[in-house]
Amino acid sequence: MVDLASFEDAHYLTVAEVALAMRVSKMTVYRLVHAQKLAAVSFGRSIRIPAQAVKEYVVAERRATAPAARTAVT
Repeated sequence: MVDLASFEDAHYLTVAEVALAMRVSKMTVYRLVHAQKLAAVSFGRSIRIPAQAVKEYVVAERRATAPAARTAVT
């Protein structure tokens, strides 16, 4: 049985909303979903992305592309 309490605070976005927020094309969002880099839920032919998944993806990408901290070599 599904615990409905976990869905109480869930907020889902459409592919178009995610694309707009990330300033990328819808195709890019579809590619991220199909590559399983961005979590998504399918409802029939409709795809919804949890807002928390978008936040986690952006944070992970920001960390991955951040320049490594330089250490002083003496």
